[in-house]
Amino acid sequence: MALQKTASFLYLLCMDGSRFVRLELLAPLSYGEDQDMKPFEYAAGEPGLSGAEAGEERIFLFQIDPAQGLAIEPDPDLFLGPLIFSARLKTGENFSGQVRELPAGRYLFAQEKRILNRKDCIRMAIEVQKDGLWERLEPEPRLYFRYLFEDGQNITQMFRPFKSGVRQAVTG
Repeated sequence: MALQKTASFLYLLCMDGSRFVRLELLAPLSYGEDQDMKPFEYAAGEPGLSGAEAGEERIFLFQIDPAQGLAIEPDPDLFLGPLIFSARLKTGENFSGQVRELPAGRYLFAQEKRILNRKDCIRMAIEVQKDGLWERLEPEPRLYFRYLFEDGQNITQMFRPFKSGVRQAVTG
C-alpha cells in the first residue's frame, strides 16, 4: 500500500499481488466539458497529440454495454457503450462550460506510459474487468479514460468504479 500526493489530488494505491491496482481517489478531479473532443484521436495522429504534449489533460467517460460489463469474456467490439462526456482540465480563464468530474471513490485502475488507441484501451479495460471479477469485485457500468502528459511522457489512465461484493461473473 502506498500513499501518494500529486499537485492535483491525493490517492491511495492498494496492490495485493494481483495484476490490477485498486485506487482510492480521495478528492474529485474537475474538468470543463468539451463536446468537440473525440476520444482515441491522440493515437491516430489527429489534432490533440500536441495538446497532450503541451500538458493538456483530457478525460472521457463511457457507458459500458450492460451485457458486457460483468462478463468474464466480453466481446471487445460491443464492450464500450456511448460516450457520456469529454472534457479537458478546467483552468480559470479558459473555461465557461459545464463542470464534469472524476468523482472521489474507489476504482480499478491501470495506466500505460503512452497514448493508447481504441483497441488498446478496450484491451486494457477488459483485462482489468477480468481481474476485478476474479477478486469478486463488482465493476460499475462506467469507464473513464484519462490522457495526460507527466514527467516528459504521454500517459493513458483507465478508471473503473467498483463495489465490493460477491456478485458472480456472467460467463459465456
